[in-house]
Amino acid sequence: MAIEKVRAYFEQFGIADRIQEFDVSSATVELAAQAVGVEGARICKTLSFKGDGDCILVQTAGDTKIDNSKFKHFFGMKAKMLTPEEVLDYTGHAVGGVCAFAVDDPRVRVYCDRSLTRFDTVFPACGSPNSAIELTCEELFRYSQAREWIDVSKPVQGGNGENHGEGK
Repeated sequence: MAIEKVRAYFEQFGIADRIQEFDVSSATVELAAQAVGVEGARICKTLSFKGDGDCILVQTAGDTKIDNSKFKHFFGMKAKMLTPEEVLDYTGHAVGGVCAFAVDDPRVRVYCDRSLTRFDTVFPACGSPNSAIELTCEELFRYSQAREWIDVSKPVQGGNGENHGEGK
């Protein structure tokens, strides 16, 4: 199971005991916010995109969506999300629990979106659709082995029921 792989990954940093598992789904931003007990904006969703022969993971705040023009300007290509099968192939995590932890495929590039930095802590998934971990933005960047902080998002108009760890 992907959550066990993430748990083993976090063991090396001594933080595996911080993983929270829920009796309810946390597969969307809204559900994750309810399970954790925080506003949806503090849920860190990991979005999966096709790169140039690789995969781009963008970790962003729960109340944002990708700004296509910013994405194209930064990456030099149109934002095209991976299929659920591709997400699983690249990350080892299924949609609803996608995270950038314990991803050892060299074809995966991880980035953190600046939308997260307005919070002291955020809650990314841990490889399953009923898990999360509270991390500072510095911890998120370090443990996800992100390449850099980028600005490729914009606020969502209306609700924030997008997938927590979306990949489609």
